[in-house]
Amino acid sequence: MHEPIVLAFSGGLDTSFCVPWLIERHGRPVMTVTVDTGGLDDSDRARLESRALELGASRHVLEDARGAFFDDTLRFLIMGNVLRGHLYPLCVGAERTLQAREVARVAREVGAWAVAHGSTAAGNDQVRFEAALRVLAPGMELLAPIRDEGLSREAETAWLVKRGFEVPAKTTAYSINRGLWGCTIGGRETNDTVESLPEDAWVLTRGAFEGARESQVHRLAFERGVPVGIDGQALSPVALIERLDALAGPFGVGRGIHLGDTIFGLKGRVAFEAPAATVLITAHRELEKLVLTARQQRVKDSVAVIYGDLVHEAQALEPACRDIEALFLRSQQRVTGEVRFRLRPGGLFVEGVTSAHSLRDASKGVYGEAAGEWTAADARGFARMLAIPAMLAARADGGGAA
Repeated sequence: MHEPIVLAFSGGLDTSFCVPWLIERHGRPVMTVTVDTGGLDDSDRARLESRALELGASRHVLEDARGAFFDDTLRFLIMGNVLRGHLYPLCVGAERTLQAREVARVAREVGAWAVAHGSTAAGNDQVRFEAALRVLAPGMELLAPIRDEGLSREAETAWLVKRGFEVPAKTTAYSINRGLWGCTIGGRETNDTVESLPEDAWVLTRGAFEGARESQVHRLAFERGVPVGIDGQALSPVALIERLDALAGPFGVGRGIHLGDTIFGLKGRVAFEAPAATVLITAHRELEKLVLTARQQRVKDSVAVIYGDLVHEAQALEPACRDIEALFLRSQQRVTGEVRFRLRPGGLFVEGVTSAHSLRDASKGVYGEAAGEWTAADARGFARMLAIPAMLAARADGGGAA
């Protein structure tokens, strides 16, 4: 039994427990894989490898998937202006299918017997991982010790301590997940629907409203719907997102608490911080208003809701996602230009947008000033024709003009 078990490894208590437990239970080597989709620095990466090896992993693999995360998922969330519940930009969860894909790839390369994860029975991630892994790693065993053994955090800790493994003391009352697209925070306050978080529980926006802060104006450039630079400096998408987090976070931009539906149909509540995502989606939407027709915007908005649901609900591999992405890409052919925005405490204000593809500049008319494209008689006839459906309905109900 030399075929290994490949474990998706985050370094938290659950996946730390899984390493020695899987070795002991199945008598096989365990290889750990961390897929970096943002939120890790060099010290974090070194700590993860050290932790995995001291727990008994035969090998630790780190995959830097930040660029792939943008190309495969985030650019489409921007193109679709995707906000779940009109508020939440899918800060955490959107990356799970990509993470599962990379774990499955490593598992295939090493001829693994099984793929494992540390998700519990209560959350969305177990579904996200397994829905993807059943497609990407067919024929391999899927192991979820924490869920399937019904283990509590106390039981995991006691098991590790009994075998001589160090378990770091919990340093916060909050569960924090951070990635390229933002940060989520769960704690006592998010277990009901009433309270907000205390100021010191926030991560990216902590202290944003303490004391005076001068507003800042910046310029964000897009090419075919993709952000390409800020303030005249060209940046890769990953570097640009990290830059926007650093700029907008101190202003409290992107802070919120989302109340929505889990994959299982329960109501859930989570605090989030998404400075870069909030800036990018807001700026992109305003640029689209300048260059897309009204019908283009409405059609795109209608499928964007479906796309966000599919990504959230572990259906990112569904062929319908590829169809919607094709529509997004086609819709972005003219979404090139610059957005000027102002950051101020708690607020993001778009001051102006410019584009060589401006539909406003293409018109001879000026709203509220001059028609340009039609005559007064055209306007009078148009207004009468537009009223006909309502006139007929009123007539049928016994009222209205003859």
